[in-house]
Amino acid sequence: MRFGEFLLVAVLALPALGALVVAATPRDRTARAVGTVVAALTLVAAALLFLGDRSWSTYTAGTPAVRPWHRLDLPWVPGLDLRFHLGVDGISWPLVVLTALLTLLCCGYTMWKVPDGGSGRALVALLLVVEVGILGTFLALDLVLFFVFFEVVLLPMYAIIAGWGGADRRRAARKFALYTLLGSVLLLVGVYVVVAAAGTADVVALTGGTGLSRGTQLAAFTLLALAFAVKSPLWPLHSWLPDAHTQAPTVGSVVLAGVLLKMGTYGLIRIAVGVAPEGARWAAPVLGVLAVAAILVGSLVCLAQRDLKRLIAYSSVGHMGFVLLGVATLTATGIQAALIGNVAHGVITGLLFFLAGAIKDRTHTGSLDELSGLRETAPRLAGLLGFAAVASLGLPGLAGFWGEAFAVVAAVEVGGALWTTLGVLAAIGGALTAAYLLRLLRRVTHGRPSPAVGRLTPGLAGVELVAWAPLVLLALAVGLAPTLVLGVAEAPVDALVEVLR
Repeated sequence: MRFGEFLLVAVLALPALGALVVAATPRDRTARAVGTVVAALTLVAAALLFLGDRSWSTYTAGTPAVRPWHRLDLPWVPGLDLRFHLGVDGISWPLVVLTALLTLLCCGYTMWKVPDGGSGRALVALLLVVEVGILGTFLALDLVLFFVFFEVVLLPMYAIIAGWGGADRRRAARKFALYTLLGSVLLLVGVYVVVAAAGTADVVALTGGTGLSRGTQLAAFTLLALAFAVKSPLWPLHSWLPDAHTQAPTVGSVVLAGVLLKMGTYGLIRIAVGVAPEGARWAAPVLGVLAVAAILVGSLVCLAQRDLKRLIAYSSVGHMGFVLLGVATLTATGIQAALIGNVAHGVITGLLFFLAGAIKDRTHTGSLDELSGLRETAPRLAGLLGFAAVASLGLPGLAGFWGEAFAVVAAVEVGGALWTTLGVLAAIGGALTAAYLLRLLRRVTHGRPSPAVGRLTPGLAGVELVAWAPLVLLALAVGLAPTLVLGVAEAPVDALVEVLR
């Protein structure tokens, strides 16, 4: 087995075996420590995937549109010609590393605080199982394998919300499960349509619509896009998200917003657009309209929100709208904007949910009406919240800027009355995003300290600083050097756009 193949196996095997070891370890704190070490080793293996063959920078006619840095292709179900086919390239690698990093930070966070509802050992084991499913989704190059990993996430995330969430956690978990199952059914039917028509489940061979008629591509894209819209979630299939975020424990919200939502947008780019390009071209105007609707509706709802976690949850609807707008343009600029927007949202929103959880744990409330004067009693926490908020609103120099700005640029570059209008409306949505995040800061950090905030101590725990510092540094690094994401994704994005022409 070559080094790259070993790394692909290690990235999935480490958290899978780690979950079993953690579940079997009798002492709770020892189990959480083991889980944190396993998550750290997984991050190392994920980062080492970068050491692949990236020497090629251009594609020529006849070369496959998907050319992984590392690839593992083994028989899985020979009778059905299904293969255990994994690979990583510049589109998937940033998301793989982000998943491994956020899982490590969440596992490490449980060393300091375990939410009420169950043992820390069980929570860490479930986080590692969720990691297996998310990583497998980003690495799978077989449609059936992609579907299997896509579904692995459902039950453990349901258990995390239902077991360690808030007072209304069971209803929120059921809503999450029902919506996700709806998306799963649509995904399964879409995969069947593609595999039955093409005679293969190989994503590499299928990219570009090889072997699929126009009618099949239109049907497949519709089914796949709806399935991924539920997971992302994209408006108007988003209503499960605020409840799940509001009720989930802090680490559950971080994983849910940081990387689980990215399974949908990644699937839209890699699977739906890649496998059914004619369907993507046909549906692009509709996707653009829905994207801008998500941006505007999400921003307006956020302006009316009075709960901290719920506001951050609805902000994801708007941010995912910018990602969808970039994808809908079907241009290199737009897809690059979607990819960096995915990474930026994972980093910044993960930080926001960590901070929201810290505020709620200290004050025992998430109501904006009961939170004011945070900078007077806890200036460090208020400063970090201010940093995360201005990063989320797209301040130049921070990670959130590139995805939103270039999604608008891509829409205007497409030209025509429709796309120019969509670009202008998206820019207005960006201004509304700034409005609701600045409103959030005014309500929480300014003014006279409320009774709940007045009881706070000014310091931060060391574990909190360790968990939050990598996200702060990444928000700065990606904002100042977007080539960290765009550089590795340039060649595969150009290849994908080539098959869309």
